[in-house]
Amino acid sequence: MTIKQINPDSGVEYHFDNFFNISADFICIAGFDGYFKRINPAVSKLLGYSEEELYARPISSFVYAPDLKITIETREEVYKNKPLLNFENRYLTKSGEIVWLSWTSMPIESEKLVYAIAKNITHKKRVEEERNLLLANLTQINKELTLLSHKTSHDLKSPINNMLSVFSLIDISKINDPETLELIEILKLTSENLKQTLNDSIDELSENQSINTQIEEINLNESLNEVLSSINSLVRDSKAVINVDFSDFETVAFNKSYIKSIFLNLLTNSIKYAKPHQSPVITIQSRKINGVNQLIFSDNGLGFDMDKVKDKIFGLYEKFHSNIDSNGIGLYLVYNHITSLGGRIAVESKINEGAKFTISFRY
Repeated sequence: MTIKQINPDSGVEYHFDNFFNISADFICIAGFDGYFKRINPAVSKLLGYSEEELYARPISSFVYAPDLKITIETREEVYKNKPLLNFENRYLTKSGEIVWLSWTSMPIESEKLVYAIAKNITHKKRVEEERNLLLANLTQINKELTLLSHKTSHDLKSPINNMLSVFSLIDISKINDPETLELIEILKLTSENLKQTLNDSIDELSENQSINTQIEEINLNESLNEVLSSINSLVRDSKAVINVDFSDFETVAFNKSYIKSIFLNLLTNSIKYAKPHQSPVITIQSRKINGVNQLIFSDNGLGFDMDKVKDKIFGLYEKFHSNIDSNGIGLYLVYNHITSLGGRIAVESKINEGAKFTISFRY
């Protein structure tokens, strides 16, 4: 049957069969008896059956078994002259592949026919499934990291308190060597900073049981100096040169614990992955680009082969160097701290030419 219509104004003849035949969507007419009465080529192409096979068998025989009950129940409602919009079910192709279809169906009770269009949404469903799986995995990883953080924090409290108790027992009045006195002071200060960081982490873990993370105006210099003080010995032993320029902006709306963790991980990574026999040179600067506050962190270290690491660079437990201290957590934490508050982070790097991280803040 060929459907034609002539425009009375122009006299142009339209062949609606062309529209029916070239559509990438399913277009079909089904009878109330449950059989196809007419289908377009897209149906046969996707399901893999010939038109003869599709006309010869009940439509229900092509439906994926787990969806058959809801499909039959829904079809019965259509037969009661109720239009169907965006109903999703799965069909099984001749080769055994499962495809998802989204149906819009209009019944004509007087003709005992249903006119229907279906879109192939298989790709959309696969993307959703992959996303849900990823979210489930991330949720599990976050639970494990939180548990690890609680355990680590708890296990470290006693040794740190014992260490501080030792310092209180040392009678520095009997020590005359200036270098020894300086080392004791550094160790004491480092231990106190470690205890404070540990307490802050415990508080943060407790607060993070709720969804919202506290945002406040953070002074970049103050946060950086707190971190540098806590790793004073590491910086000194590595002979690291740290250039700081926060002249474009000195404060940012962010979470205080997050910004300190970002500084700590990026600094220690730059020192850890410095070139052999070469002092690390680290540059940290603020920059405003098109109204966006950015923090630029660069070094002259070993760098990455970006063609190889690509999107893995911020993955959990991903390691790109053979350093014994590598655990694949630092950059993962940096990425999550930034993106969880609506920011972005980009990296540029080449082997033996260092790395440059550009952090764009949301606020």
